[in-house]
Amino acid sequence: AKIYANAPVLVDEGKGENGNPWCLSFMTMFHMSNDSHLFRTASQLSAAGFSQDGTAWWKGAELFVPVYEGKLIHHFDHRWATYEADGLTSRDCTLSEKADPAFEPMPRYWVRKSEVDERLKKRNWGNDWLMSYRNITNATNERTAISVVYPRCGVSNQFPNFFVEKPPAFAACLLANFTSLVLDFAARQKIGGAALNFFLVYQLPTIPPDFYTEPRLAFITPKVLELTYTSHSLAPFARDLGHDGPPFAWDEDRRALLRADLDAFYARAYRLTRDDLRYILDPADVKGLDYPSETFRVL
Repeated sequence: AKIYANAPVLVDEGKGENGNPWCLSFMTMFHMSNDSHLFRTASQLSAAGFSQDGTAWWKGAELFVPVYEGKLIHHFDHRWATYEADGLTSRDCTLSEKADPAFEPMPRYWVRKSEVDERLKKRNWGNDWLMSYRNITNATNERTAISVVYPRCGVSNQFPNFFVEKPPAFAACLLANFTSLVLDFAARQKIGGAALNFFLVYQLPTIPPDFYTEPRLAFITPKVLELTYTSHSLAPFARDLGHDGPPFAWDEDRRALLRADLDAFYARAYRLTRDDLRYILDPADVKGLDYPSETFRVL
């Protein structure tokens, strides 16, 4: 109740345009069943005479790009998992792979870039990066609300896109808010099954854009930049945030500190006390070892 008292819901449909301060919209780009005729596997593309270049396949002017699925990503990490060469089994990416700024995960399917461009054109989205969240989740998982920024490509329906009609720095702030422990705690109260549907996302308590003063933007944006820009493929996002340098090194300890800074910042943004945040992390830490519920004790 305190969280909701200090932050509005993400989208209040009853207020019309005034209830959507982020000018936010959602889209499912490709349905894995209905659009399956558009997808190609690596073996199909190879047999058709396409040549692989990184994660893309070329043949003349025709280009196929990856289809991203939710299982491939995690917080601030578009290289969480990858498919093996057989295209059937997936595994977590290794630390050595993440330390390589040239490494990108392999998908299960590819789709024509023209199909991706056509769908994004309908949303007036011209950026070379996208943001999405995992639709498949659970309140008992380590984390429930999981979102990420990643290179422009095809996207499965269980990994819905969200578009923000705000400058890139504000998009970075919304991403940081979505990945915060406080918002995740609220999401856990909403989930009743295994799907984080649009109507549930609309109800999440979200810090509004007018909260972000220049000093606050200056605190958040560099941290989101460093956490996300770890491979060359996200250079367009980095450039849009005003960074012209190379990708940042993947350092687990450094990343943990950056994420802790952001979690503390958002706890304060929701006007929570230290004990409130302790309760969110693990109720037993505040209420005693016999307290019957658990949230983020694993963290």
